Amino acid sequence: MKTLGGDAIVSVGPIGTREPVKDVARNLDRWTQVIVARTFDQRTVDDLARYGSVPVINALSDRFHPCQALADMQTLMGRWGSLRGRQLTFVGDGNNVAHSLMLNAARLGMNMVVACPAGYEPEPEIVAQARRFGDAAQAKVVVTNDLRAGLKDADAVYTDVWASMGQESEFLERARLFAPYQVNSQLMEMARPGALFMHCLPAHRDEEVTDAVMEAPISVVFDQAENRLHAQKALLVMLLATI
Repeated sequence: MKTLGGDAIVSVGPIGTREPVKDVARNLDRWTQVIVARTFDQRTVDDLARYGSVPVINALSDRFHPCQALADMQTLMGRWGSLRGRQLTFVGDGNNVAHSLMLNAARLGMNMVVACPAGYEPEPEIVAQARRFGDAAQAKVVVTNDLRAGLKDADAVYTDVWASMGQESEFLERARLFAPYQVNSQLMEMARPGALFMHCLPAHRDEEVTDAVMEAPISVVFDQAENRLHAQKALLVMLLATI
């Protein structure tokens, strides 16, 4: 926001504990032209938008990570020029990152596969929505527990940490279940030759991804990191132009 010539108020701490979210929304509504919320509960983002009148950007919630997905799509388009007919395979937990990737990839005509252990699939209603987008854009959305099948035609392989926010107590069990899904050199060989590696960061090296893959020429993780700046600036400009 500052590089665009504006200013920013940064508030760190829980939302909705000291005062209701609807009051927070209407306070921020009087002070700002746009709200960027990075929180745990998706309902917090929804309530900020419901009770406020300025645009609300979801910077991260337990269900979605849309700003990250925008940067990811920009990164892939920068490498390939077009997403149509390509395949992105997400390996690991069907979490908020996987949800937003599915929705974005399908709308842009890119095939999307989520390869995960049984019981860790993305939410069915989000998969269904992504498939509706995919039908309109002639893109496939597949959820599978078969790792090799999910990677077979992958042009890019994406992973995230095994235990997301609020799941720290599950780490040992998740580490056991997700170990076969670690993105290492052998796993990348299941994808198409030259397939890119992606991660939303921060990465736990030698857990969900090996150091060797992170440092390989196929890794575009720091392009993704840079594009978070550019994509979110573009999003701010677009939304500010509507008010």
